[in-house]
Amino acid sequence: MRATTLTILTVLTAGLIVLTGPAFPLAGALSGAARAEAATHRAEAEKRAKRSAHRREARQHARKHPAPVFRMPQAFIEPISFDRMTGWAEDDHAVAFATFRKSCRPILQGGDPVRPGRPVFGALREVCQRAERLGSHPSETAAKHFFEKEFRPILIAPAESTHGFLTGYYEPEVEGSLTRTDEYASPLYRRPPDLVITAPKKGAPPSNKGEAFRRDGRELVPYYDRAEIEDGALADRKLEIAWLKDPADAFFAHIQGSVRVRLPDGGVLRLNYDGHNGQNYTPVGRILVERNIIPREKISMDAIRAYIAENPEAGKELMRQNKSYVFFRVAHELKADDGAVGAQGLPLTAGRSIAVDRQLHVYGTPFFIDAELPLESADKLSTFRRLMIAQDTGSAIIGPARADIFFGAGKEAGSIAGRLQHPGRFVMLLPRRLDPSLAPAPPLPRPRPADAPKGDATAETSP
Repeated sequence: MRATTLTILTVLTAGLIVLTGPAFPLAGALSGAARAEAATHRAEAEKRAKRSAHRREARQHARKHPAPVFRMPQAFIEPISFDRMTGWAEDDHAVAFATFRKSCRPILQGGDPVRPGRPVFGALREVCQRAERLGSHPSETAAKHFFEKEFRPILIAPAESTHGFLTGYYEPEVEGSLTRTDEYASPLYRRPPDLVITAPKKGAPPSNKGEAFRRDGRELVPYYDRAEIEDGALADRKLEIAWLKDPADAFFAHIQGSVRVRLPDGGVLRLNYDGHNGQNYTPVGRILVERNIIPREKISMDAIRAYIAENPEAGKELMRQNKSYVFFRVAHELKADDGAVGAQGLPLTAGRSIAVDRQLHVYGTPFFIDAELPLESADKLSTFRRLMIAQDTGSAIIGPARADIFFGAGKEAGSIAGRLQHPGRFVMLLPRRLDPSLAPAPPLPRPRPADAPKGDATAETSP
């Protein structure tokens, strides 16, 4: 038996197979299997070698081309982990992803409007390419994994504070007409052809507060302010786009930057921001507080509207203290259920879109907001922990941890938005390609004066 037993010696080195023994038919079959196994081992070894080479090339590239540094000297930034973000796991990441993916369209179709291009924009562009491949309706698990894989969470706060600040805005829905009548006598104007808005300096980020002029002979002079326009500076120029019942409706439409005008025949005219007169924005709520008319803790949009309605002449004088004036266009591109168009050029998503300081942040950047807000009533705070997408801006939105939350359209949305003036915790989701660890430390905040008032200066951000 020992003399007839098949003996197989397999040498895999260099793919050589040696068979010994008298049972050559069986040996031939085993030889083929052994050769296949050897080929598999060689293929796996080649893959390992290629991966190792790629890693070496990546390390060499990283040494020659280090990750762009994320800089925001106006803020304190602290990298944290997702498991330190209370409420992160419970959020609806699929809804947030759908809003983020909308922001990807203009990011992928165009370049950074700021020159030189900002590192965050370039990094977001790469993330958006991968978001497109993920599809428009990923599962909740896939959406959550996407954000955690593509972004690193950065706790961000103003240099002088430990938290950010939140307000709200909405799209008013008001009664109006396409023609003037005794009932509808407060105009909304389209952009005048003689309006000249200055562009930002070359290489500078877009400004939230651009100057605006008109020609007077050969000279450029400041454009008309609110009082001059209300007194007829633009009358008889066929610029009226709609007429409203209530002057206060027109005033708050200017503040919000968009409006739904419900016409007598039941139709709805969607109007959106198309320019401004360049005059400084003054929050009239602050004036009411300074005049001791409404206590600071009671100030809200509803309180301001009530004061204007109860005091027509004083209300008119109050509104004229805000010299800023906004012009509109008909938003033909909007569907009935679309939100207002934000500065990124997209319909906003109620409860997911925020306005940010565009001098500091790139549209499309995700922020996780953690705050206690008066969502149900002015006297009750509710927990708000939600991933938001930066898609808009505003002249009063200034600072690294400052946001205006879009709540949708109509009276209820307006009531919620009008009572928001609250602190919040901001976590910016920074594309992982960027390195925040190399950013210079921000300046230390100035010591708080001993006689400084407690709490937030909320009247400053009132409408």
